[in-house]
Amino acid sequence: MKPINRSHLRELLEIEEAQYVTRNPESARLYQEAHNLFARVPMTWMNKWAGGFPLSFAAAHGAVIIDVDGHELIDFALGDTGAMAGHSPEALGAALAQRVVADGGVTTMMPTPDAQWVAAELTRRFGLEKWSFTLSATDANRWLLRLVRLVTGRSKILVFNYSYHGSVDESFVVMAPNGDATSRPGNVAPAFDPATSTRVVEFNDLDAVRAALAHGDVAAVLTEPALTNIGIVLPEPGFLEGLRQACDEAGSLLIIDETHTFSAGPGGATRSMGLRPDAITIGKSLGGGVPCGAYGLTSELADRVLEAVGSDADIVDVGGVGGTLAGNALSCAAMRAVLGQVLTDTAFEGMELLSTRFAEETRAAIAEFDLPWSVSQLGARCEYRFASPAPVNGGQSAASGDADLENFLHLYCLNRGVILTPFHNMALMCPETTPEQVARHGEVFRAALSALRQGG
Repeated sequence: MKPINRSHLRELLEIEEAQYVTRNPESARLYQEAHNLFARVPMTWMNKWAGGFPLSFAAAHGAVIIDVDGHELIDFALGDTGAMAGHSPEALGAALAQRVVADGGVTTMMPTPDAQWVAAELTRRFGLEKWSFTLSATDANRWLLRLVRLVTGRSKILVFNYSYHGSVDESFVVMAPNGDATSRPGNVAPAFDPATSTRVVEFNDLDAVRAALAHGDVAAVLTEPALTNIGIVLPEPGFLEGLRQACDEAGSLLIIDETHTFSAGPGGATRSMGLRPDAITIGKSLGGGVPCGAYGLTSELADRVLEAVGSDADIVDVGGVGGTLAGNALSCAAMRAVLGQVLTDTAFEGMELLSTRFAEETRAAIAEFDLPWSVSQLGARCEYRFASPAPVNGGQSAASGDADLENFLHLYCLNRGVILTPFHNMALMCPETTPEQVARHGEVFRAALSALRQGG
């Protein structure tokens, strides 16, 4: 396999950057004039988009976004999973109108029948019997870590190198070159050194897991069934089963974060891979873009929490678990509409078929142009990697990153009407994604690789 000509890549990147600026004058103007927005964007991570400024959008429906310059863009990012149901599905719009206009009442600090319906549906899908709601997966992870520390009496958690669980302080930990835990590069002024609260090992390394748990101070292992935020890293055969056994032997609990891996099917990877977690966290996609999240507990763990609650722990008022808007009526209505009518079992079947087609076309182009890359798929989600074979842990995945190459491919696609997730090379299908849209990505991706190889 011939290496990529780096000087040619830089020339191509400059061409695409110039085209991006020329093509998007209104987005550029809005960005330059956003003086009252910190870093010129509503949230600082919106500056991650390649090209020097993000696109602003005017409308979005299904798998299509219309930007403020009038371009129609096929969206495979889907809000980095937040819009996995597609943009503004009809059922969601109807449910929000019913809740806000017809029935009235967005938040009252009181339950509605929707909450029980959603909890029962999550039990059907994921198997865990007890559920509580949040406004994000970050909240779900943060609050759940308090509960597992309460019931185990242990202070530490175990995460995997380059995992991601939202903005939870304890999870911003990676392995230093000597194997020690250290704060993840870029961590903004942590309130405490997360190495004091967290143990970290590589994904797919059961021996390292057992050694870390042998200290006897780990309340829970917090993990995705497959790493996603550092690129998709799939579990090797037997790893997750071994992880469950290792937790049982050490008296540690197992938390599965399904926020991104919900793409694996109607019950996420928990159902498709036959997992047996003590708790689950999930967010983003449940409400079709309306802020919401949830955590689920087995009946046994729920009972242990309630038994442990006393004078030193308050889960009703000021104990640090919960928020005024969590479980609000609007979020619950949104989750009921999305789970009941949009992200159904049948919808996942079609989404996974399209993801498989996307992956196959991408692999074919990579092989045609003799590139040392790979493609990983997780149900309705797939991603190409600048490594072959595909990385098996977070350290390998981080080492395979290539900023110039990624920016070129993202801009090449954007300039031709195709959006990939800006944080990595991920594509997600929604119920409204079409075979024609997948085929269009295949055409654009192949043309991008052809341009790369023309430089020798």
